Amino acid sequence: MSKRVAVVLSGCGVYDGSEIYESVITLLSLDQAGAEVQCFAPDIEQLHVINHVTGEVAEGETRNVLVEAARLARGDIKKLAEANADDFDAVILPGGFGAAKNLSDFAVQGAQLSVREDLSNFIRAMHKSGKPVGLMCIAPVMSGVLFGAGVKCTVGDNPEIAAAIESTGAEHRTCGVGDICIDEKNKLVTTPAYMLAGRISEAATGINKLVDAVLAMA
Repeated sequence: MSKRVAVVLSGCGVYDGSEIYESVITLLSLDQAGAEVQCFAPDIEQLHVINHVTGEVAEGETRNVLVEAARLARGDIKKLAEANADDFDAVILPGGFGAAKNLSDFAVQGAQLSVREDLSNFIRAMHKSGKPVGLMCIAPVMSGVLFGAGVKCTVGDNPEIAAAIESTGAEHRTCGVGDICIDEKNKLVTTPAYMLAGRISEAATGINKLVDAVLAMA
């Protein structure tokens, strides 16, 4: 029987939503492994819209996270509030700044971050049921809030972000771009992806390992 995996997106575009390459690699890897996938995203306005040519905020422009994430999911997406842990064997979150701006407020609050209630409720329900979670790129900054003190995770080797993670009670592990960090106790798998990757192939190496590890635990 194929594994059922929820993929939580945070928009569409590295600077204000889900990192597109990470999302596509995740979806491709899951499909190649024979998993059944359902994408989710919160039905909220983005923190802001970034012009991906200039890197600047597009003043006066607004976009909806669910509507934008639907681009990545080819329209097959549901509201995050509807996600039920009973329906899935695992959950994976691609990165991109949307994880730090729309799923959490890490981009604004840093170590004092909070996580959206619909996301934390879903992840904690999965965790309580003993189901694995995969977080990549910047998304592991939420690990301490979601899993509690002592959880092990990685965003690569960024000392400032690692310090912020550890101040939330999580334990950061330095990790190469093609490697993963596995917290067996919490069934959490993390990988740096584009926190370190300079090429899409580098990101893919770690993401494929993450998907394999998550499915093996499911």
